[in-house]
Amino acid sequence: MDPECSRLLPALCAVLADPRQPVADDTCLEKLLDWFTAVTEAGSSLLLLQENPCLVELLFHVLKSQDLSSRILSFSLRLAGIFAAQEDCFQYLQQGELLPMLFGEVGPLGGAAWTAPAVRSGWIQGLRTLAQHPSALHFLAACGAVDTIFSLQGDPSLFVASAAGQLLVHILDLAMRGPAEGRRSPQACDWPACAQKIVGHIEDSLCSTAIPQVTQALSVLTTAFGHCHGLWTQGLWVRLSPLVARLLERDPVPASHSLVDLLLSVARSAPSSDRGLWETLAQTLSHLSPTQAGPLALGILKLQDCPQALRTQAFGILLQPLACVLEAAAQAPGPPGLLEGAAADSMVVDALLSSRSACVGLLCCALAHLGLLQPLPQRPSPWPQAPLLGAAVTTLRLCSGSAAPTSDVGGRLCAILVGCGRVQRAALDFLGALSQGTGPQELVTQVFSVLLEYLVSPESSSMVLKKAFQATLRWLLSSPKTPGCCDLDPHTQLFLRELLPVLQKRLCSPCWEVRDSGLEFLTQMTRHWGGQAGFRQALLASEVPELTKQLLRDPESYVRASAVTATGQLSSWGLCATPASPECPGAQQSLLVELLHILSTDSEGFPRRAVMQVFTEWLRDGHADVAEDAERFVAGVLQAASRDLDWEVRAQGLELALVFLEQLLGQRGSHCPYAVALPETAPPGVLDQALQVLCRVQLFEFAFRALFDCDRPVAQKSCDLLLFLRAKAAPCGSSQEAGDSPNVASVEATLQRWQAGEQGQPLGYLEPGAVVALLRSIDLEGLRDTLAESSDHVEKSPQSLLQDMLAAVGVLGENEADCY
Repeated sequence: MDPECSRLLPALCAVLADPRQPVADDTCLEKLLDWFTAVTEAGSSLLLLQENPCLVELLFHVLKSQDLSSRILSFSLRLAGIFAAQEDCFQYLQQGELLPMLFGEVGPLGGAAWTAPAVRSGWIQGLRTLAQHPSALHFLAACGAVDTIFSLQGDPSLFVASAAGQLLVHILDLAMRGPAEGRRSPQACDWPACAQKIVGHIEDSLCSTAIPQVTQALSVLTTAFGHCHGLWTQGLWVRLSPLVARLLERDPVPASHSLVDLLLSVARSAPSSDRGLWETLAQTLSHLSPTQAGPLALGILKLQDCPQALRTQAFGILLQPLACVLEAAAQAPGPPGLLEGAAADSMVVDALLSSRSACVGLLCCALAHLGLLQPLPQRPSPWPQAPLLGAAVTTLRLCSGSAAPTSDVGGRLCAILVGCGRVQRAALDFLGALSQGTGPQELVTQVFSVLLEYLVSPESSSMVLKKAFQATLRWLLSSPKTPGCCDLDPHTQLFLRELLPVLQKRLCSPCWEVRDSGLEFLTQMTRHWGGQAGFRQALLASEVPELTKQLLRDPESYVRASAVTATGQLSSWGLCATPASPECPGAQQSLLVELLHILSTDSEGFPRRAVMQVFTEWLRDGHADVAEDAERFVAGVLQAASRDLDWEVRAQGLELALVFLEQLLGQRGSHCPYAVALPETAPPGVLDQALQVLCRVQLFEFAFRALFDCDRPVAQKSCDLLLFLRAKAAPCGSSQEAGDSPNVASVEATLQRWQAGEQGQPLGYLEPGAVVALLRSIDLEGLRDTLAESSDHVEKSPQSLLQDMLAAVGVLGENEADCY
């Protein structure tokens, strides 16, 4: 331990032990515990206590004080556990009977302080840290701690109850490490007494008629099989699996969610040859209700090694709700293609029709589970793509009321689901996931038809419309290309002609979320299809580009930001509202001016950030209007970005500056400033010309000012930019030597004032030679290392923590504390 910390420790222990002193906040106490943990992990806990007896005195004093706060008592219990985690220190504390007084019945356990959840939590955490060696097991048995842990499993505080279950698993694992070593699986008769007691308690809980006790036992077992990987876990499952299977005989099955979690935890760790486990899983699937069985079925299908019959059964359970929907809405007898046993299950039909909430919950779960399964490599094969597409479309039509079911079940389903936004969103998500597969053209046509129906419908909420736009985009981008043709296929072009008028309508919606979703959809379509003749022709024939440009002045900042991104993408592909022509030579240029106006004047940060991203893309991609006078463009953008109060705008300005620098040096493409290898140096002639251009656009005024920015990401980005440029300039440098520049000293003085916070004075015009000299004189590596440190690296030191805690109660003088 640091000598200064040792000097401060007695005063701090006196403060903590004094109930009259204001208690340090929880954050300081947690940091103090973290520090003691680090000290004990790095050295001897026994030596620490011998050199700092005030720590033991604090623990003894805590036991005697009657009016100490629960937080300090909890802190002391956890601190004792940290020290006792090392066996020699454990024996040292045992000699003074300190541990039995802290963790036994004579301590907080039997006092009024035990009513505070913080004390019970500290007691559990202290024992959890302490239980690291065989001596701890004997101590736990002797002081009756295990019985107390059993009772804490039902604690009203969920945090305490959860921690108690985890502590039981930890003790069981610690007890079984010795017997399990070197053996295939220890017999139950060979288990230590502590392990026998815990397992016996779990057995009793599994046989209990009280659901909370069953839940506690299942949760402990789930944690054990999820975190313990010793051979003893196999023996534990052999012993307890009959009791777990017996739970399936009860009606209803108790603690079904916890039972599913346990069985999946065991299945992930058990050998694939365990036939008994697979049989239990199959029985569980058949005994649980459709809603309860869904998560178990999905978990089984995610397993790598699983019998095919069980996979078929699990997949059938996931398909049953959608099979019922298909059959209920069918005009003719049931559709082919679903797995055997998936259709016409009376239990699922009853669940769907029992209530609106049950129907919605079951359908949403089935759609979500199948959507998660669809992209996995271990999904069932063959995958019933066509029936699933039909089920998703039918579900959406039932929700919109456009379906016309002829059966009684179909009519009741339609009445339950009509207008249900939750099912609509789930079905649209699932429909979007199915775009990764293929299907018959007739079904694909139905998919686009129902998507268009939702985009047109005035009943669609903003969230449903967002999901519909997302699903539509996924299906459009997955449309097959016509062989031998690089343009869109006829079906897609026909759909686009119907879609764009709908998009126009949505861009004029009074709801800003709808306008925003429409702009995002347009941006993505343009990004992928901007070069397709069919898309360009359809888009330019619509009013979408003009409406998009009008939304640059939308009252909602999110919409303005999306409009900036969309117009930027349209302009990149020459798809703006009024493309440049002999009759209208300044049309594209007016967009550039408008975006610069937004960057300079918009009151919200989102649109300004979007403008900077668009400008960076334009510069990187060689946008025609930017390339026409790149120097003037960069100068104007950097001037606006340097004055912006939003740090993300300034950081994006530095990104744009880096792209410009790379282009000047003839290096197209992205550059990673964090790469280990330094970039190659530039030829002297190219470097001189580049430096002169950079000086004219006042890039260095911006970069050097950003080097001392109060927002660290901006300073880091500036540092990376200048390091990149310095690496390019070395070793040849500029043809103009630093000594030829008389203003180097004044510039350095200005930079020092900037670093001190006085950033009023500008640098003025810099000569290339002065720039090279500055780059060589500034310790950019040291600055980068400083910026890489956390902002509180000084305050995080143990000495600073102790000083702050003492200063808070007036023990230290004013200048001795490092308060933050």
